[in-house]
Amino acid sequence: MYKYLLKPLMFLLDAERAHHLTILLLKLLLFIPGTKWVFKKLYATNHPSLHRHIWGLDFPNPVGLAAGFDKDGTCFDAMAHLGFGFIEIGTVTPKPQAGNDTPRLFRLPQDGALINRMGFNNDGVEALVKRLQNRKNTGIIIGGNIGKNKTTPNEHAVDDYLICFEALYPYVDYFVVNVSSPNTPGLRELQEKEPLTKLLTSLMATNNAKSSPKPILLKIAPDLTLGQLDDIVDIVLTTQIAGVIATNTTIDRSELRTDTSSIGMGGLSGRPLQNKSTEVIRYLNKKSNGTIKIIGVGGIECPEDAIEKLEAGACLVQVYSGMVYTGPGLVKSINKALINKAY
Repeated sequence: MYKYLLKPLMFLLDAERAHHLTILLLKLLLFIPGTKWVFKKLYATNHPSLHRHIWGLDFPNPVGLAAGFDKDGTCFDAMAHLGFGFIEIGTVTPKPQAGNDTPRLFRLPQDGALINRMGFNNDGVEALVKRLQNRKNTGIIIGGNIGKNKTTPNEHAVDDYLICFEALYPYVDYFVVNVSSPNTPGLRELQEKEPLTKLLTSLMATNNAKSSPKPILLKIAPDLTLGQLDDIVDIVLTTQIAGVIATNTTIDRSELRTDTSSIGMGGLSGRPLQNKSTEVIRYLNKKSNGTIKIIGVGGIECPEDAIEKLEAGACLVQVYSGMVYTGPGLVKSINKALINKAY
């Protein structure tokens, strides 16, 4: 139904508008009596071999929804019915911000890709907290992806991350520090060794002062040099954060078939990112002798892509762009393949 009916209709609309309409339709469908049962039959996969116990959390399966789909925590209850083992919300900032001018989300069907320059558009952390307080499904694992406001200078970035951490701490199961989006000016400078060490050390000090510290992960760009990846390994081991999410979107468009000159700046996700993100996972895993826990994301549009990332060293995977092109059945197809492979 998605491939032959919904997708052609949605692709007639602007990408961002189609995204919001998809979420609205899903919510409306779930109001119909019996629909939740149908969705469970269609999308849920429950098998002992899929369970993962990582960071003290019990993941029912290793396939999660990547950050960016549910920036403001408006649809995690609905998305939980599509078979995900965990859902990451955000990126959220302390204060609300509109993000970049529209249009800012673009499809590249020929490449199975998306380009976005959203710019951390969100309602702010206080609005997100209110939605999390009213969550209906407390069984799904929720990650909070946190960032800084565009107007906050990098020398004060730590304050923004701490504000988001403190506000979300009672309501999420793990945290992701996003310093790798290419759509906030200067943000990727925080991936350099000195500022990143300072940021993560401050967050870990606050976290360790809690009675029940929560996992903190770092989301990195796929465009880092090998030297920068070596620094990431050192920083993760030194600060003792829980792990890494590899990777965010790329600014490299060298392998695209689509002419994107009219689109302008933005991060590329989807199929062209598959090999690049997997190589980052493989390098980090080898460099750390398998001691760093990695969530693999980038270009997963079929079970084989997910398995490749797991075999490269990821312990969990996330999807987003691939689901736009293949539909919500992607999650179940990956999980069924993992069961069959006994992975």
